[in-house]
Amino acid sequence: MPQTWLVVGLGNPGPQYEATRHNVGQMVVDELAARRGERFKAHKAGARVAETWLRPGGDKIVLAKLNCFMNVSGGPVANLARFYGIDPAHVVVVHDELDIPFDSLKLKIGGGHGGHNGVRDIAKALGTPEFPRVRVGIGRPPGRQDPADWVLAPFGGTDRAGLPMALSDAADAVEQLIDEGLLAAQQKHHAPRE
Repeated sequence: MPQTWLVVGLGNPGPQYEATRHNVGQMVVDELAARRGERFKAHKAGARVAETWLRPGGDKIVLAKLNCFMNVSGGPVANLARFYGIDPAHVVVVHDELDIPFDSLKLKIGGGHGGHNGVRDIAKALGTPEFPRVRVGIGRPPGRQDPADWVLAPFGGTDRAGLPMALSDAADAVEQLIDEGLLAAQQKHHAPRE
């Protein structure tokens, strides 16, 4: 029987943050919406959402981009989950990850937040860390650059050139996670690119 999934792309609001590494989660959700020809609409939970399906007759997907700053993502995510009657096991959070090299992905359910304040706030608001995560690698900053400056800077040079493929891969991973489960998605997307 088809189920409903909430896919939240983490990021910060406003045009000054749109192209930054910290907003890669929102970029992935934009890619998922574009694949389906969907547009985002305002939602009373403090987000913009696009309701769509994995495929006709398949699972419903609610794509969401929050209107708040990433560190306080929990309230809007919990409100959306409540509104749509979605269990935390079907709340997929897509976010940037410093400890994964650019153009790599890792998927998991539960575990710690790894210092990611957005993930920490969502776990607190949902009352559990047991939700699926698609962690999109942005890599560590070069030299002694402050990680906070790195995540709030736009993708540069080679990373910018590889970004469309990285976003497409992450969108594929979200679709496969929903369609085939975590293990199948991990087996495909944790492997080195051929």
